[in-house]
Amino acid sequence: MHAAPRLSVVIPHLNEPDNLRRCLLSLDAQRADGIPFEIIVVDNGSAERPDAVCSSFAGVCLEYELVPGPGPARNRGAKAARSDLLAFIDADCVAQHGWVRAIVEFLAGNPDIDVVGGDIGVLMADPERPTSIELYESIYSYRARLYVESHGFAATGNMAVRTRVFRSVGPFGGISTMEDTEWGRRATALGHRLAYLPEAKVLTPSCRSFAQLARRWDRHVAHEFRKVGDSPTAKLRWLAGGVMIGASPLIEMFRILVSDRISGGRSRLFALACLIRVRLYRAGLMFNLALHQNAASLVENWNREKT
Repeated sequence: MHAAPRLSVVIPHLNEPDNLRRCLLSLDAQRADGIPFEIIVVDNGSAERPDAVCSSFAGVCLEYELVPGPGPARNRGAKAARSDLLAFIDADCVAQHGWVRAIVEFLAGNPDIDVVGGDIGVLMADPERPTSIELYESIYSYRARLYVESHGFAATGNMAVRTRVFRSVGPFGGISTMEDTEWGRRATALGHRLAYLPEAKVLTPSCRSFAQLARRWDRHVAHEFRKVGDSPTAKLRWLAGGVMIGASPLIEMFRILVSDRISGGRSRLFALACLIRVRLYRAGLMFNLALHQNAASLVENWNREKT
């Protein structure tokens, strides 16, 4: 008889079978550590379901969730899970050596911790010649320690939680929410403790173009604008924030110079160039939202871009 799983790994999927195969390969390699775990892939409405990819790996269950959004897909996977621990990883992520072992051993040895967030790095297409976007994202896009220790949530691309805790806190939100942020804050409000676990690391590809990176910021900034409301004072603060964002590269140059996420003068110069472009885009977007009030369309369409 197969041993009962000690961990249930949930992967939401939408139209990225090649990435999913790479993710499953990285997880399959974890079995060498001898820790039994199950994998639950939840397809979220792909043009072609990933049956062939999933069936080529042992211990993979394929579920389906028609409600759009990674949150509902993760909820479906959590509902099907059979173990006492849940881990969430994105389909485009590659689990690094010891990822499963680090999660299981840490939570077994720290009964006072309910949720962990692992490290997230950039999977570079050519590590010898990283692009400016890859370098920028290496520093700014996946600040997992900061999320856990300062903001009270773990990014769902690399998060683990006790199953009973997940079910007591409740499901992730839908496509109109920042589901990891919102869920984490609910969990901490209920008194559940989070920890950063750098030994549980995944790599994820950078955005392939500035347009793709911009779409990510569209969603994030639009969510924040929804909180502003109709108060003239709040809108003035929002616009002042836009000015500060536009000017922020003058301060952020120091962070790029001392970051241990990248190395070399060329890399730091390229990262700075991308940072300036991103911050100016964000500032312009903030002013655009204040003038045109079109946040809803930016939020609701983001998850359908993987076609």
